[in-house]
Amino acid sequence: MSLPTPLTGVVPPVCTPLTPEREVDVRSLLRLVDHLVEGGAHGLFLLGSTSEAAFLTDRQRRQVVDAVVAHVGGQLPVLAGAIDMTTPRVLDHVTAVTAAGAQAVVVTAPFYARTHRAEIVHHYRRIAAASEVPVIAYDIPVAVHTKLPADLVLGLAADRVLAGVKDSSGDLGAFREIVTGARPYPGFSVLTGSELFVDAALALGADGAVPGLANVDPHGYVRLYRMCRAGDWEGARAEQERLCALFGMVAVGDPARMGGSSSALGAFKAALHLRGIIDCPVTAEPQVPLSGEETERVCKFLAAAGLL
Repeated sequence: MSLPTPLTGVVPPVCTPLTPEREVDVRSLLRLVDHLVEGGAHGLFLLGSTSEAAFLTDRQRRQVVDAVVAHVGGQLPVLAGAIDMTTPRVLDHVTAVTAAGAQAVVVTAPFYARTHRAEIVHHYRRIAAASEVPVIAYDIPVAVHTKLPADLVLGLAADRVLAGVKDSSGDLGAFREIVTGARPYPGFSVLTGSELFVDAALALGADGAVPGLANVDPHGYVRLYRMCRAGDWEGARAEQERLCALFGMVAVGDPARMGGSSSALGAFKAALHLRGIIDCPVTAEPQVPLSGEETERVCKFLAAAGLL
């Protein structure tokens, strides 16, 4: 299957279930994929932030893509993150996930080193020149400490270096600038990574959404997408507000003893475990696990959203 141009709909960034020994739990991963496909997902994004890609070994990354691509058998497009600090390391990941069958690669700006705009442009041009599949930019400044400027993204879109952008910056104004500026490039995919304003992003003209919470409630995000496309903005607003309330689970972790990623990813995995979709809610080290009390709070969020 080739990547649709543009890619539209709900494309969950798939969690990576782990065993208690912190190996990839392939059986749970495929059960999760079935849950997402049954929920109406329009594509799957592997090895992103919600997938804990930064914590996985190269072997585990390849294992995830191999397993999912073989399992879905071309039912829907599979995107894979090729996320690393520098261009040479990203190119290695591009080769690996493409060989495993990914239909597109999702790439951040380089990080760790203090990076200049010209270096970011070179990074994307070099990767696109070497990649056999489309390259989608991943704008996530909270993780890589660089915000991709709209004019940089649009310039690379005009030159057909980038096939799309997944915007997880939370900057709705800058997102609107990309949506507006991308109109001359009809095959360019503009996707929001936000859980909280999918309705607003689609109203602006976004092509789709890549919300981590869609692991827990894919049906809700697909309903939201369909309402927006049908012009049912009142229904969409109500569904978005329900999902915003459910998203409150990401704050169950005590900030005095864990970081925000431990809390959010721990909550997603706890919810999937509570719903019987994955066998174990463990997160990758050095993330801190949720306590029993914090997991009980996740349970209450699920109950309030009608998911238990």
